[in-house]
Amino acid sequence: MPKARDYHLTEEELQVVETAMRRDPRPAVRQRCTAIRLLHLGYKPEEIAEMQAVSIPTVYSWIKRFRKGGVEELATKPRSGRPAKANEEYEQMVAEVVEKEPEELGYAFTVWTIDRLRAHLAKETGIELSEPRFRALLKAKGYRYRRPKYDLSHLQDKEAKSKADEILEELKKRSSETISTSSLWTKPR
Repeated sequence: MPKARDYHLTEEELQVVETAMRRDPRPAVRQRCTAIRLLHLGYKPEEIAEMQAVSIPTVYSWIKRFRKGGVEELATKPRSGRPAKANEEYEQMVAEVVEKEPEELGYAFTVWTIDRLRAHLAKETGIELSEPRFRALLKAKGYRYRRPKYDLSHLQDKEAKSKADEILEELKKRSSETISTSSLWTKPR
């Protein structure tokens, strides 16, 4: 039969764990300290895994990490991954280009779309971002993309518009007079 493991903490360790449970700003550290305290109180790793909704090996890993380096060892470490394509220079160029009208840069269109902006920046920087990543970058920088509302009032004939408005008002008056003078009630057949 395998020897039972000892999960009891010293008074000092228990104090550190309980303080971290209450005050540590990192939720993962608070959860892991709670599990370690439960081990100290006599709960089995299987019970703690069930309570914390994690696997049993995870609970064993937490106590091993705590024994190795204390509360700081319980913090989630940065993970490796592909470095971001968009560097500071790219982000600065995004801010500059968004503030300019496309016509200023020699384009025939008057409104930036996500695809047009991405294409322009790819041409200028050589960095191609996916649409979701580009949208996330814009959002992080505080930009919101909204479709423009088209206004054709500058193309309308002002005299014809005012004449049409007068006729419309006259028709509204006539229809309201007709409704008020006629009977709104009818007899059922």
